[in-house]
Amino acid sequence: MPKPELEPELEPEPAPWEYALHIPHDDRAVTVCRRTVRLILTLHGLIRLADVAELLAAELVSNAVRHTKGPAALRLHWRDGVLRIGAWDASPEPPPYELALAPDAEAGRGLGLVRACADNWGWHPLRQGGDTGKYVWCDLGAA
Repeated sequence: MPKPELEPELEPEPAPWEYALHIPHDDRAVTVCRRTVRLILTLHGLIRLADVAELLAAELVSNAVRHTKGPAALRLHWRDGVLRIGAWDASPEPPPYELALAPDAEAGRGLGLVRACADNWGWHPLRQGGDTGKYVWCDLGAA
């Protein structure tokens, strides 16, 4: 009598999780965020996303530190196979959308990289308890 074929066991989908890192207005915060993103993804078994996620987080945090005054925060949120990377800053002004026109320009390429590497991105103003600011985010799928 032939053995019935067993269906392969699928690994359960990891439970949703979220981390937030509040950072000072300091250029060194970008390096701290990059390393934190890699550590979190490694510990959650998502190392395959680490290189791109580090780049995306660095671009978002760099914009928050470079183009605004005051504190900022990095947020990582995992749910249903999607990593959302977001940066909050205290400025309600829209992020700098313009891409550099000259290929050798020193600035203006950050959100272009985000657009090219992320599955989706956006931003929205925030107003909570008298605080204003904005949240710029991007999604990175696990597939």
